[in-house]
Amino acid sequence: MTVQTRTDTFAALRDCFATDLAALIGDQAQHDSTPNAFIDLVEDARDVLGSSSIGPWQDASEDLARAARHLTDALTDPGADEPELLARARIHLRDGIATAS
Repeated sequence: MTVQTRTDTFAALRDCFATDLAALIGDQAQHDSTPNAFIDLVEDARDVLGSSSIGPWQDASEDLARAARHLTDALTDPGADEPELLARARIHLRDGIATAS
């Protein structure tokens, strides 16, 4: 039986969402593959969308803020339920991208 690590899960989230997040903010730069770099990308998208006066983009920014909090907690809180936090982050990432698109 293979054990999935936190790094694997962050990589899966990054692979699934990084391109869409970068496209939302017009960022074509390649980002590091570290969990921190992915969180930075989520926060960059949050900030860009949140600075807009477009209602759905502000809503998307709130979803991305929640996702960033869950990702950060999963990465830094030793007592955290990582699978639960990462699952919640995935939901907010998906919702935020869908709302902004």
